[in-house]
Amino acid sequence: MITTENLNIGYEERLIVKDLNIVIPNGEITALVGANGSGKSTILKTIARLMKPKSGIVTIDGKAIHTQKTKEIAKQLAILPQNPTAPEGLTVYELVTFGRFPHQRGMAALTNADREIIYSALEMTGIVEFADRPIDQLSGGQRQRAWIAMALAQETPILFLDEPTTFLDMAHQIEVLTILEKLNKEQGRTIVMVVHDLNHASRYAHHIVAIKKGTVVKSGTPFEVMTEEVLEEVFGVKSDIIPDPRTGLPLCLPYGLTKEQEVLERVKMSI
Repeated sequence: MITTENLNIGYEERLIVKDLNIVIPNGEITALVGANGSGKSTILKTIARLMKPKSGIVTIDGKAIHTQKTKEIAKQLAILPQNPTAPEGLTVYELVTFGRFPHQRGMAALTNADREIIYSALEMTGIVEFADRPIDQLSGGQRQRAWIAMALAQETPILFLDEPTTFLDMAHQIEVLTILEKLNKEQGRTIVMVVHDLNHASRYAHHIVAIKKGTVVKSGTPFEVMTEEVLEEVFGVKSDIIPDPRTGLPLCLPYGLTKEQEVLERVKMSI
């Protein structure tokens, strides 16, 4: 289980997140949602130890992550940041081999076991046929699957993803989210992701954390978080919440802005 205790995060003198206390359920998919600039990506980076908090702690199974060695943390969690880039000419296979680094000693060559894990990651993400192709020659969806394969090759029980569907078309978004859902169901991996689409969060996540200005407004199941009141407070939108005809999960149908949000939009347009 991942927890944060009185976490304060900021840049220089500016505090972005104050006194954050959240629990990430083990073996489930958790989605962080919120408006642009709400602090959700900053929170994800800090929980994944890419950023150091000003104060407070992040723990995995009761152990503070910022006091552990980097290589040990890399065996526990993998992270896929926003818009990752690879050196020009790097092939898919070469990229995925980087996922084995935490498990290697020094400059040791890949073992047969490493190669089996790499192939399994390529197979699971459906990109075996692209193994020898340069990353920069892939489509957006294929490229994202390659990065996920690298994270899978790391063989960590926890996987963090910062907006994994950004800039992907509808089909590729569903493709990536379905892979993550499969990883969770079949391997029990704990997945934490920042998601923009509320209906994707409701459909694929067991647990949702709604964030506004660095503060958790509501956390819980999709039924607990996806309410008209919560979405109005977090996003400044008026919406209807209806059950998905296929799954029964809540669907958000926004139809207007709150008065406060309308004022903010007018101010933006006048600048």
